[in-house]
Amino acid sequence: MQLTPGHVSLADWRAIYRGAIPHLVHSAWSVVEASERAVSRILQKGEPVYGINTGFGKLASVRIGDEDLEVLQRNIVLSHAAGVGAPVPLPIARLMMALKLASLGRGASGISIQTLSLLEAMLAHDLIPVIPCQGSVGASGDLAPLSHLAAAMIGVGEIVVNGRTLPAADALREVGLEPVVLKAKEGLALLNGTQFSTANALAGLFDAETLFQAALVTGALSTDAAKGSDTPFDPRIHALRGHRGQAETAVILHDLMAGSAIRASHRIDDPRIQDPYCLRCQPQVMGAALDLLRQAAVTLLTEANGVSDNPLIFAETDEALSGGNFHAEPVAFAADMIALAICEIGSISERRVAMLVDPALSGLPAFLTPKPGLNSGFMIPQVTAAALVSENKQKAYPASVDSIPTSANQEDHVSMAAHGARRLPDMAENAMKVIAIELLAAAQGCDLLGGLASSEPLERVRARLRKEVPTLVEDRHFSPDIEAAGALVASGALAEAVRPIVLPALEAA
Repeated sequence: MQLTPGHVSLADWRAIYRGAIPHLVHSAWSVVEASERAVSRILQKGEPVYGINTGFGKLASVRIGDEDLEVLQRNIVLSHAAGVGAPVPLPIARLMMALKLASLGRGASGISIQTLSLLEAMLAHDLIPVIPCQGSVGASGDLAPLSHLAAAMIGVGEIVVNGRTLPAADALREVGLEPVVLKAKEGLALLNGTQFSTANALAGLFDAETLFQAALVTGALSTDAAKGSDTPFDPRIHALRGHRGQAETAVILHDLMAGSAIRASHRIDDPRIQDPYCLRCQPQVMGAALDLLRQAAVTLLTEANGVSDNPLIFAETDEALSGGNFHAEPVAFAADMIALAICEIGSISERRVAMLVDPALSGLPAFLTPKPGLNSGFMIPQVTAAALVSENKQKAYPASVDSIPTSANQEDHVSMAAHGARRLPDMAENAMKVIAIELLAAAQGCDLLGGLASSEPLERVRARLRKEVPTLVEDRHFSPDIEAAGALVASGALAEAVRPIVLPALEAA
């Protein structure tokens, strides 16, 4: 897949996250070369320029001689590769590398053709550095994680290749590549930037999109299982309020339930006047989550296409300008928004599960089992959902409001974007398990309605689930059922099952 730096779509970033191999467009290389030549001309002026012939951070006032410039760049990589913790998951590390490739490909970082070619070749050969997940505060860039990436490029550290973890130099050599010797500015260009935070945030965003779509489907199925009303999804209600996500969500929920024999069975003379909020207010809650995710997508797409290292090289004027594009506050805010949306999607889903297992609210057998008492049915799966939702609530506390000074107070305000972004995939996984439990409960509820069928799209969802998980007649080992349903949710199978209905997506922003 070709990357045009500055113009990569959200769909392309999603494809890379899921395994596509990126290559820079041919036109990018001339711009990169011009930036490399500009660094040489800047050095010839003999003036001190931060990160090129000076120390770093608080040591920026220390001038470095020309004979030590390569040592300087190697030293910054090795000294900053101080990350700890578990390795970054390979898909996120690969996305991080691609983000760095596109950023350096803008031609504002002073990277050499040779070094950037190695980064591209590592992606092509699926050579993924082992990058510890902890150590970044989100400014001055994601220094520690990106330093581990840069270290692998100079033959230090470890690389995963074909499922094996090898010393970096050995892994490179196995596919015919050699470590690079970094020239002036290159080490700083590689380790400065927001690519770790942005990669994790994008991964969370893509997972949240899958989660959102699955939750719309299970929400509609739960509404039918509880013999709820589709009147709250009438588009006239939502047009009067005006929120785009709310209106889109209401239309989808209405379409998902259209033609349901279950809905038709209680349309006349139903003694209930209004449903609980977890059914009735789905458009308002889910629509707000959709709007929030789309705003986060706009921010992260801008960041993914931007240049966030420092200093930046302007080849047309031979200038190296120091600024603060590495400060990841936009990413931190976006990550907090995604965390809030994930938390709320799971929260309202758990309330629907709790409603379904309560016979006073759902009208269904207690805990969705034909023989309550002898069987516990869905009693503890609801507890599991509650536990997961509570865990996500604790994780959803905004990371962006925290800061702690670093580098002897030179870097005195930081974003904590790395923390905010790194939690998102785990939060999404928690919420997907909640949706999986709702899928099981809603399908079970429909099974207990005496043979009445839901709508055509929702019946396809039930049929897809029943290929993996049979109706619960007697108590059995429940965890495998949740895992099977969770795999369907995470794979996007629910969205596929309801086609030709097209569920809202992030690109609609």
